[in-house]
Amino acid sequence: MSDAPGGTGDAQAVPRWRALAEVAAVFLKLGLIGFGGPAAHMALMRDELVRRRRWVTDQRFLDLMGAVNFIPGPNSTELAIHLGHDRARWRGLIVAGVCFILPAFAIVTALARAYVRYGTTPAVAGLLYTIKPVVVAIVIWAIAGLLRTAIKDWLTGLAAAAGLAAYLLGVNELAVLAAGGLLVTAVRTRASWLPRRRGRGPRARDDDGGGAASGPRDANSGLPTLLSPLLATPVFPDPTAGQLTQLFLTFLKIGAVLYGSGYVLLAFLEGDLVDRLGWITGPQLLDAISIGQVTPGPVFTTATFIGYVVMGLPGAVLATIAIFLPSFVFVGLLTRIINVIRNRPWSAAFLDGVNATALALMTGVTLHLARDALVDPLTITLAVLALLLQWRTRLNTAWLITAAALLGAARSLFL
Repeated sequence: MSDAPGGTGDAQAVPRWRALAEVAAVFLKLGLIGFGGPAAHMALMRDELVRRRRWVTDQRFLDLMGAVNFIPGPNSTELAIHLGHDRARWRGLIVAGVCFILPAFAIVTALARAYVRYGTTPAVAGLLYTIKPVVVAIVIWAIAGLLRTAIKDWLTGLAAAAGLAAYLLGVNELAVLAAGGLLVTAVRTRASWLPRRRGRGPRARDDDGGGAASGPRDANSGLPTLLSPLLATPVFPDPTAGQLTQLFLTFLKIGAVLYGSGYVLLAFLEGDLVDRLGWITGPQLLDAISIGQVTPGPVFTTATFIGYVVMGLPGAVLATIAIFLPSFVFVGLLTRIINVIRNRPWSAAFLDGVNATALALMTGVTLHLARDALVDPLTITLAVLALLLQWRTRLNTAWLITAAALLGAARSLFL
């Protein structure tokens, strides 16, 4: 098996079947303990694959983290898919994504079944009370570890600081990333803007004009138009088959064009499933979003919950496949260009700027998480203890989350 791009060299001696088994085991575990949303997922992946297993370097991890921010879909799931490809090529790409999604799919399906049967879901909020502060500590530690790699000089430091300020002021995340990448590119390649002095003008302008920031904008504007004929309500002899097909196409569209947080997902789902199709009510949609937020793994498994409510288990399966399928396609395309981006001066500069601002966005998200999680002396103590354990030991973060979950369960039982 060839060495993984950007890896540490260990993959070369690992048989293909063993690498694939490792990918499956790692991402099943990460999917099971992945509470806290994309920032927490990325922190857990860094701890497991950079710090502990050394499958990739911090630089490679940052490059992938920055790149997936520019394609539609759930960023942490796409990062998992790409890391699987780095470790075990195309089979690894599929296995990593499926295994990261599978635990959340199973948990959300079970909760949806209870919801349909009893009109409510089992309480899980008590667990999150103690898990959230530990997750915040894990993310803080990951940011600290990535800081030296992402902030290479004063310019990337400036891009990161400006990106954090812009995010806290409410600027769109995609605009912040694009601005950070363009700032670093502009300053580092400023000499190429003087074609008569350097003799390289037209070529340099063509390269800069076709940067990575144009991809998401084209995808976001073009794909809905291409898919809209498919999303008109079809006429089928079997109403059940027609509804399943419509369900699949609706979630396929959402997975293909959606950028941003769970709040953006809420807007898409409300427009399609509540207003246009009338399959679920507003309160049901809020319940679905809540389940996606409080269960481990990708927030996009909200689709699983809605699919089950609308059409039972077949609906849950089809909705899950549809919303995640574009991510596999986009990452498959991204694997073909990410190394080219890193190896060309102008695009490497753009990627450095994106990496710095992506870390700034991660910091901004963590500040919001901390505000919600650190609410009393117990939660603050848990966060500090988790930070100290990561600093002084190589304890796997899975044990930290497990211990926090057990503490939360005990607290719910006895208080």
